[in-house]
Amino acid sequence: MAETLIPETSSVKENKIWKGVFAVSGIMVTLVIYGVLQEKIMRVPYGANQEYFKHSLFLVFCNRLTTTAVSAGSLLASKRDLDPVAPVYKYCLISVSNILTTTCQYEALKYVSFPVQTLAKCAKMIPVMIWGTFIMQKVYKGSDYMVSFLVTLGCSVFILFPAGEDINPYSRGRENTVGGVSLMVGYLGFDGFTSTFQDKLFKGYDMVIHNQIFYTALSSCILSLTGLILQGHVLPAIDFVYRHNDCLIDIALLSTVATASQFFISYTIRTFGALTFATIMTTRQLASIMLSCVWFSHPLSWEQWIGAVIVFASLYAKSFLKTAPAKPPPPELPIGNVPNRASSPVKGNS
Repeated sequence: MAETLIPETSSVKENKIWKGVFAVSGIMVTLVIYGVLQEKIMRVPYGANQEYFKHSLFLVFCNRLTTTAVSAGSLLASKRDLDPVAPVYKYCLISVSNILTTTCQYEALKYVSFPVQTLAKCAKMIPVMIWGTFIMQKVYKGSDYMVSFLVTLGCSVFILFPAGEDINPYSRGRENTVGGVSLMVGYLGFDGFTSTFQDKLFKGYDMVIHNQIFYTALSSCILSLTGLILQGHVLPAIDFVYRHNDCLIDIALLSTVATASQFFISYTIRTFGALTFATIMTTRQLASIMLSCVWFSHPLSWEQWIGAVIVFASLYAKSFLKTAPAKPPPPELPIGNVPNRASSPVKGNS
């Protein structure tokens, strides 16, 4: 029996590794492109008159409209039932928190400098653990709290102690207002709730990824369109993209990448859980900054090297602790062979 179990265990581990590589690479690629596009749309002027695009909720609507269409097509192509698996209001909860997350992120780009944005995003693991405790009654180990604290600390050290001047040209002249910081705090809180509640739905209901994405995106599409109508921003947003074709192309690319990233995010949360997803997102921030420093030949300060070592050493230690072999349980004896405590070896030898 032991010989047949070993190949199965190694096969399961290898399969999980490949799933992890698929999830991490998908999230990294799509979200790096997504971040570049959203910053370009919100912070780079368009046209000869240097006009800025101001309708962040319109971007949310376009993203969710694309995601709804793609997820519906996936369900129909796979011959899955379009009926909701969970109560509709639960999809709406994810939708509302997701809209608030994205809106806070877009709006914060108008007020908060690049270091503050990135620093705030590095604290993703903490709100996920807080929401996990309240929503899913999860009990995290002391090592999980320690890794979360060390990763946040390492990223903070890396960002707060750059070598030389700030490397981001758009961060110069930006004021770190209370409103901007409040938007980033809101972004973290809503983002943590979104991924945790998605995790709860996947664990509580037997649903495929496309089902949750379809109903969540459809709810977001309806809510964001309602918000645009109430604010009177539908026609001004359409007029802007009509006059600036390059903005229309950027929004189309943003919506495509946002849809792809949503599938990777849902796949990661369903397969590995919300905390692992937050860990991936946190390390993505550090990896993107390090890649930028290497690509543009920006020197790293000794504090930044220390921060990077803290982050990756913490994550490596966590992975090592998870893969450490546990003590095998004592072998169970058949019921008929339970030794009789009354007959001891001493008594038998007397």
